[in-house]
Amino acid sequence: MVKIEIKNLNIYFGAAQALKQVSLDIKTNEILSIIGPSNSGKTSFLRMLNRLNDLNLNFKMDGEVKLEGQDIKKMDVEVLRKRVGMVFALPLPLPLSIFENVAYGVRMHGFKNKSQLKEQVEEALKQSYLWDEIKDRLNESAFKLSGGQQQRLCIARALAVEPEVILFDEPCSGLDPISTAKVEDAMLKLKQKYTIVLVTNNVKQAARVGDRTAFFLNGELIEIDKTDKIFTGPKDKRTNDYIIGKFG
Repeated sequence: MVKIEIKNLNIYFGAAQALKQVSLDIKTNEILSIIGPSNSGKTSFLRMLNRLNDLNLNFKMDGEVKLEGQDIKKMDVEVLRKRVGMVFALPLPLPLSIFENVAYGVRMHGFKNKSQLKEQVEEALKQSYLWDEIKDRLNESAFKLSGGQQQRLCIARALAVEPEVILFDEPCSGLDPISTAKVEDAMLKLKQKYTIVLVTNNVKQAARVGDRTAFFLNGELIEIDKTDKIFTGPKDKRTNDYIIGKFG
């Protein structure tokens, strides 16, 4: 099943064109890895999926982007961002307790039942594989957590509002290998319930977790295929050159 359908997408920031005629489908319960060098349009593509680009006054787009058949340009933006959550490159915990960090988004959507709120926070922490490490520290400041734990806390915060899609923008760029492995393990388990789009500069990470991989270059989608095919027999020489490190 197709979760998000993108047809002939063009993105502009002022006179600069960030994406050119991009068409692809994102499937339900897959991890789609997106790779490519800097300024290839990866993050612009990702931020378009929950309309974060709208915050830039110079942004404009044309083409079709549909979430389960609904045009995202016509959706209420708060509804869209509840359905399509995002985890950023740097963990950004709020200056609150661990519990309140996860509960924050749920409260923002008007959820007030205390016992159910507690259950949702616990479930989100379990899904982000952080619960066992912090279950006795819920009232401590989130800033006392390690960098890797803070990133998994941000994943839990995104999960707590029960999205359908989770966007990851280089979520392991500042993490050590052990923390990176924990985040990757979480992603692999989360795809059973969620659709995941991962932008990463780490081609090995894309190969480890992606069901399919898309290669972007200079704002164009060069190719998209099953991850093993992209990494063992890409159709385009530029994809192979990037994967083996000739540029990027």
